[in-house]
Amino acid sequence: MAVRGSSQRAVACPIGRAADILGDRWSLLILRNAMIGVTRFDRFRAELGIADNVLSARLNRLVEADVFTRIPYRDGGRTRHEYRLTQAGADLLPVFNALAGWGLRHTRGADTAEPMRILHSVCGSDLQPGEHCATCGRRVAAEEIGWLRPWKSNEPCAIAEPVEEHGGS
Repeated sequence: MAVRGSSQRAVACPIGRAADILGDRWSLLILRNAMIGVTRFDRFRAELGIADNVLSARLNRLVEADVFTRIPYRDGGRTRHEYRLTQAGADLLPVFNALAGWGLRHTRGADTAEPMRILHSVCGSDLQPGEHCATCGRRVAAEEIGWLRPWKSNEPCAIAEPVEEHGGS
């Protein structure tokens, strides 16, 4: 799938195609929050401190790229939309776990908060990149992963389940 504005050179390269969709800070942060269950515009805006027009543009781009699907809901007399991860969006979890690991190893936070941990909910161990838990040896499913973000909470956040594909947005 090509996203509008893609360069011809990027179309041939899968990394370039992925960067066309995911390659800006706001898209990554929106997806990070979606991974732990944020679905509504107002909550994305409040948690990220992002301008409405920027958030709207990024959400539309992620829907266009089939990373999110829009699901209507009623809020009072208005129809609004939730933004739910598709299977393509949920398949980004290992990428986000790898980014978190890279960030832990190669960057420093501005404060003294404990670092983020990626946990295996079955045995409670820290997970390293890969499909298997080094402690218990199990193949780790997405629903068995939790992100512990001590600067937010002492409880791990469960990873959101993707919505079932339903042919249209």
